[in-house]
Amino acid sequence: MRPDPRTLLFAGAVALLIATPVSAQRGGRGGGGIAAENANVARLQVEPASLAVEVGAPAVLKVTPVDASGNPVAGAVARVSGGRGGLAVRTVDDRPFEYTVEGSRAGTFEVIATVSFAPELSREPIEMRVPVTVTWPPVAQVAITADPGRLFVGTMIGHTVTATHADGTERPRPEVRWTSSNPSVASIDRFGNVTAHAAGAVTISAAIDAATGRVQYTVAPLPATRLVLDVSAERVRTGDVVTLTSRALDASGGPVREVPVEYTFTFVPDDSINAPGAAGLLSGNRFVGEVPGTYTLLAVAGPLTARHTVDVRPREVVRRVTQMGQGQVNHVHTSDLWVYEGLDGRDYAVTGTWSADGWAYFWDVTDPSNIVKTDSIQTDARTVNDVKVSPSGRYAALSREGASNRVNGPILVDLKDPQNPVIASTVTEGITGGVHNMFATEDHLFALSGGDKYVIIDVRDLYNPKFVSEYNHSLPDGSRSGIHDVWVHDGIAYSSEWGTGVVVVDVGNGRWGGTIENPKFVTNVPYPVGRTHAAFPYHQESTGKFYLFLGDEIMSRGNQAWQGTGLDRVSTRGGTPVAFSGYTHIIDFTDPENPQDVARYEVKEFGTHNMWVEDDVLYQAYYGGGVRVVDVSGELLGNLADQGREIAVFKSYDPNGFAANAPVVWGAQPYKGHVFFSDLNSGLWAIRLEPRARDAT
Repeated sequence: MRPDPRTLLFAGAVALLIATPVSAQRGGRGGGGIAAENANVARLQVEPASLAVEVGAPAVLKVTPVDASGNPVAGAVARVSGGRGGLAVRTVDDRPFEYTVEGSRAGTFEVIATVSFAPELSREPIEMRVPVTVTWPPVAQVAITADPGRLFVGTMIGHTVTATHADGTERPRPEVRWTSSNPSVASIDRFGNVTAHAAGAVTISAAIDAATGRVQYTVAPLPATRLVLDVSAERVRTGDVVTLTSRALDASGGPVREVPVEYTFTFVPDDSINAPGAAGLLSGNRFVGEVPGTYTLLAVAGPLTARHTVDVRPREVVRRVTQMGQGQVNHVHTSDLWVYEGLDGRDYAVTGTWSADGWAYFWDVTDPSNIVKTDSIQTDARTVNDVKVSPSGRYAALSREGASNRVNGPILVDLKDPQNPVIASTVTEGITGGVHNMFATEDHLFALSGGDKYVIIDVRDLYNPKFVSEYNHSLPDGSRSGIHDVWVHDGIAYSSEWGTGVVVVDVGNGRWGGTIENPKFVTNVPYPVGRTHAAFPYHQESTGKFYLFLGDEIMSRGNQAWQGTGLDRVSTRGGTPVAFSGYTHIIDFTDPENPQDVARYEVKEFGTHNMWVEDDVLYQAYYGGGVRVVDVSGELLGNLADQGREIAVFKSYDPNGFAANAPVVWGAQPYKGHVFFSDLNSGLWAIRLEPRARDAT
């Protein structure tokens, strides 16, 4: 699967910190992108005053900070963004003040340009808004895809279309004009459903813009006289998938092939007051009941019907949570964590810090009820966003962002003596810009570089690390994909690349010819939300399926009714809670050539961050929603949050936190019967899930 480059542009706020010459983008730690030269800016000069662009054809916008005399202010920093949806704004190399504006979907949008001033100047920011009208290019080709089956009298077959532009890119959600050449033989509704009424020939057409696609049918009488429906189970729990199998039979009991069958259901809930309006979900021939009750599943083929009743019982997976201990950090923000067994046999954890002068903390967590800080390391950085430890506990890696030299290579830490971690070396070869995330194997470290690529480093000798290779994903239009995270499983790297979705690369598995020295692209799983922030690959032994759990990170509440207080991760204590949105997408990746979006875990009013999946349990860091522990056993379909699959929820309230009683859970990791997690406002925590009473007997 290759993404349509026109769907890769983040549909939310795309903000870029842009200066005149690159050398002006300084400011140091805490500078916030406010250049000293901004003090001389009197207004913003924008050319043109409005834009009209066609999707895929960027236009140039010039935004110039000028002084009171109308002269450009060298070194001034402007913030230019695509507003909320539909636009991407990029710098133009070697052309100060110029940006390209590209639309990802038709509509009316705005580019917002602002100049901010240092607090001591007591000046309000200068803002300019540029209206942008985005239109689609004309559709060049329409292809019709029919649901399986043959069209018999009385039956119905659904149809979908794929509309492509002249350059081969796809038009999302096109408006289709459906027509039938002979409605007395077969009619079609505006959703593409064709119903056969009489024997004969008919042509179905789908028109978009000036392009038309066609499909022909010869409708035959229905030879079947009976329909039989079988189900894979008659008594299940909420969230369990039931497979439906139907058989069309003729008068003699013989099978009739290719009869199209529709499925639907009715239900009687256990509690008619609390049950939602839609209590189950059908996807093809798979059904899942999301609330307890009695469901009657129906199969329909023209005049023929068959039904089967299924009893759906409560899942009953909830477990009590015991808070074990806390390694409190309340003077700065805490970032990620990693828990590991040290070479001395004791258990340890390492945590990073966010916007806190480059500190990382090491903890003894052998007794989770008595978490003890054992050491700390300060690096030349503003943020240690990510921390990783090798499987053996031989070394740790600390990411760096905001280093004084702006190289930001990862720090390798020798853990030979786990009580006394020692910096072994700093990796700089192949690294440009901040290292936001990493992944550590025993012999290699995968480190992100400048949000653009990942670099693979040989770390067998911690004191002499060596560059091995790198992978930088290119989009079909030749541009580069932004990257946020990478996770490696069985020689396959899964990198989370925002609007591009997940990029899958063979880095030693060999099935696609890749090696650690020569990575090979496998496939790309785009996701239309456009904020793929983290990916966790998971093989489910009970079903043999391979799932990808993908997390969004959306730093706003968008157009939701409760928009929150906004992003407020301030560098001083206090402040308001962070408002995020987004959820966990679950992709069936069993067939890498045909990934299927099958399920999700979505809790309203919160937003996801990092996740971990182990033994059919999802440990989801849900920022303000706390740690969410979710049963992901069996085949997955629908929204797991609606199916009684939540095992436990724990919110890390700390009245003495960096922001008081404001849980912002960054990451969670199951470890030796406990769950450890880091909280942006309060440090390292440990909790334990207690067995259910019936499980303990």
